[in-house]
Amino acid sequence: MPSMKALVKIIAAVMPVAAAALEHTSTTAQIRLAYHGNDGMTVSWNTLKHVKHPKVHWGLSEDNLNNTASSDVSVTYPTSTTFNNHVLISGLAPDTTYYYLPSPLSVKCKDARRRPYSFTTSRRTGDQASLSVAVAVDLGTMGSLGLSTTAGNGVSPNNVLKPGEKNTIDSLTSSLSGYQFLWHPGDIAYADYWLKEEIQGYLPNTTIEEGYRVYESILNEFYDEMMAVTATRPYMVGPGNHEANCDNGGTTDKAHNITYNSSICFPGQTNFTGYKNHFRMPSDVSGGTGNFWYSFDNGLVHFIQLDTETDLGHGFIGPDEAGGSGGIGADPVNATMDAQTTWLKADLAAVDRTKTPWIVVAGHRPLYLSHANDSTFCSACHDIFEPLFVEFDVDLYLSGHAHVYERLAPLGLNGTVDPAELNNPTSPWYITNGAAGHYDGLDSLQSPRNPYSRFGLDTHDAVYGWSRLTFHNSTHLTHEFVASNNNTVLDSATLYKAHG
Repeated sequence: MPSMKALVKIIAAVMPVAAAALEHTSTTAQIRLAYHGNDGMTVSWNTLKHVKHPKVHWGLSEDNLNNTASSDVSVTYPTSTTFNNHVLISGLAPDTTYYYLPSPLSVKCKDARRRPYSFTTSRRTGDQASLSVAVAVDLGTMGSLGLSTTAGNGVSPNNVLKPGEKNTIDSLTSSLSGYQFLWHPGDIAYADYWLKEEIQGYLPNTTIEEGYRVYESILNEFYDEMMAVTATRPYMVGPGNHEANCDNGGTTDKAHNITYNSSICFPGQTNFTGYKNHFRMPSDVSGGTGNFWYSFDNGLVHFIQLDTETDLGHGFIGPDEAGGSGGIGADPVNATMDAQTTWLKADLAAVDRTKTPWIVVAGHRPLYLSHANDSTFCSACHDIFEPLFVEFDVDLYLSGHAHVYERLAPLGLNGTVDPAELNNPTSPWYITNGAAGHYDGLDSLQSPRNPYSRFGLDTHDAVYGWSRLTFHNSTHLTHEFVASNNNTVLDSATLYKAHG
């Protein structure tokens, strides 16, 4: 087996340089929002140069941005073509619409306008009004660098878009009035598919040395596309395996009998570096850790984002850590022993169910699914998270990772179906929706599905989609699978919980 340095020379010989043709210069500011408690909003955007003091002008009127918030946070990393600017606006009223304009915006930004954007703050904790949330997992770049009407060798014809078919970003954009924020628990952009897409003949070939340009161009393209949503709706994210490094832990070129590993990744394309720089989730106000685990309230609901990729604690090695099953080799993100589980128990124990009767948890990997591949699951989560879900009466666990949709029954420990089903169960409800769409599309559910399965869609159905959660009141929650191609609802189920 040749060394990785030799492999780089081989690939350089067989793949002519064409990175310049693929390099994408951001044409929007990649503006994105994130809740920061009930009274704050973090505004983030990208510029082509470092900004000493990024600012956001804001106010209650589009014509009178009479307030200014600023920071000294303008960060980048090796291989990045942009700087990530983050500014917190605090002291806001709950459930209130504000207008804002970041400054500066890149001169190359086609949306570098003087007309402000807008956002609405979260509902006050305990607000009884109905609340709707969009959830998309495993959502990649659309168009010429990702999911489109064509694909490379080895991609199922079921998984490409039909001519004129709307994709998930289109659907989320056209449905903006129907949800308060977008939750994306992992696998964002799929920039680490760049080498796979080249090997399969979908993208022009480049060298390993120039591959970082393609990786960064896919990231920039995705965040540009998402700005149609994220400039007006908070974009709450969690870590997935495709954020961890530049080639998802290994890519094989069968034609040349070469398998690449993370040693081809440049500094800045390992250890979730881009993910850490690009977002600012509210962990500082919820006691969590970075963009990896945190919680927040919105009206009737306490939302929790978990990290199923690293920091599982209790002697378990996360799948994306050094020695983990994913072959990715990332470092833990918190040096404190059992930090995530200790935090989760304390966070759950502190929830006031008279104010936020609903508790919804998201993690990238499922605990249960009709899927035969063991690497799909967060097996350790059964030991470290699931007992806490049951103890503290978590209502719903959302996941993706498997590129399918499956709605399960509420399940007790060891996958025991709760006999109450959706009529006031005492066990958590499990739903996996990894069908948002990316370059090589959907996976298959096993057949027959597991006894706890209640509805499923996979590659045979050839439909992409996202989830909409509607918390009607303190006792009724509806989950819908929304088909991206026409915004129709293909599956709907309502959970009743008495909540004391």
